[in-house]
Amino acid sequence: MRIVQGLESYQPESIAAVVALGAFDGIHLGHRAILGTAVTQARREKLRPLACTFDRHPMEVLQPEKAPLPITTLEERLELIAETGIETTVVIPFTRAVAAVEPEAFVKDVLIKTLGAREIVVGFNHRFGRAARGDARLLESLAGTLGFEAHIVPAFTMDGVAVSSSEIRGALQRGDLPAAARLLGRPYSIRGEVVRGAGRGRTLGFPTANVKTERPLGLPVGVYVCQMGVHAVRYQAVVNVGVRPTFGENELAVEAHLLDFVGDLYNERVTLTFLRRLREERKFPSVDALREQIALDVAAARQSP
Repeated sequence: MRIVQGLESYQPESIAAVVALGAFDGIHLGHRAILGTAVTQARREKLRPLACTFDRHPMEVLQPEKAPLPITTLEERLELIAETGIETTVVIPFTRAVAAVEPEAFVKDVLIKTLGAREIVVGFNHRFGRAARGDARLLESLAGTLGFEAHIVPAFTMDGVAVSSSEIRGALQRGDLPAAARLLGRPYSIRGEVVRGAGRGRTLGFPTANVKTERPLGLPVGVYVCQMGVHAVRYQAVVNVGVRPTFGENELAVEAHLLDFVGDLYNERVTLTFLRRLREERKFPSVDALREQIALDVAAARQSP
């Protein structure tokens, strides 16, 4: 997939496009329905499937105190978009100037004139342009006057719940990883770098990799069954997300004990895939009691499918 950073870098092509428009945080099943519609329409009409998205989330710019935690980084988002069959993604840096563009001008000047849209695909609740005045109804009305075809993708439901980024954040905040995975269409994961920690895991007999994540984790403190991806290899892992109260600490850390692994992971970029929550984090009366519980956690992780 070709990635274009900024409208000024986009080189117009001779073949018109079907443009999927959205923030697409998480690339959940609802987003995949939107992107998939663009790909299907493009193949049917022999056009180019193109995604138009933003960096950063609009709320981070307009109301940073209310901005939601991101479910994916931009890098993760682009990789997931590529999996849908989209051929080009244009990333627009979101600024207050972009937010001030009238929705009619955004459709005419950005989507049609610059990106060559003949068809535009959005989710049923997507809003764009100044004061978020652009919506599905306005897009459909503009289609008649500007000569493009509008596709409004309805809500995608799973287990009776409309799939949305906010629903996924809620599931993550509850530690309900199976629910988040159903809505995402894949297990929840996060990337990070292994950095040096206090080294207590090794003294306990369960060496850990201290992972500095690339974005906020969005999960409650506790112990989780995970997989850690290192290069092309995946290892089972028990991951503690918390402040290590047994040792009187208060700084949040993400520590992964890899099962059946021997080696040095310092400075490696890894991916943690969270499968289920084993238990809450708690303070133990002694280091031996903590060691016994970690052994039980490892045994439970080995029994996970």
